[in-house]
Amino acid sequence: MKIYSRFKTSYKVRPDDIDMFQHVHNSRYFDYVMAARYDQMRECYGMSMEEFMNNGYGWVVRTAHIDYKRALTMGQEFTVETGIESINSKGCRVNFEIQITKTGKTACDGWFDYILIDIKTAKSVHVTQEMIDKFSI
Repeated sequence: MKIYSRFKTSYKVRPDDIDMFQHVHNSRYFDYVMAARYDQMRECYGMSMEEFMNNGYGWVVRTAHIDYKRALTMGQEFTVETGIESINSKGCRVNFEIQITKTGKTACDGWFDYILIDIKTAKSVHVTQEMIDKFSI
């Protein structure tokens, strides 16, 4: 099985991430992973999401799995590490770990299955070999 690169992006919990229980709302963890992948497409893979979309493509989440281990709280710094686990003609699986910077402990981890779509038709399309090569670093 091929090993793909993993990349880390750093963030800090903002006030609007906090829920009524004074920790990050569970839905924000999805946002953190999506934001990291957005940044990493540009900075690490050399193809911004805007460029990808200008070529008529988009990634849509098919399935998401998150295993919550401990809460993030106001002002905490954390990293989101992501990497492609597998990629094929239909899409890819990206796994991730969100880690609390101060303690080094995992807040949550999991994976997302993405399907490649044609933006104009909103239908799935095949991942090209050129795309596979681009993301196979």
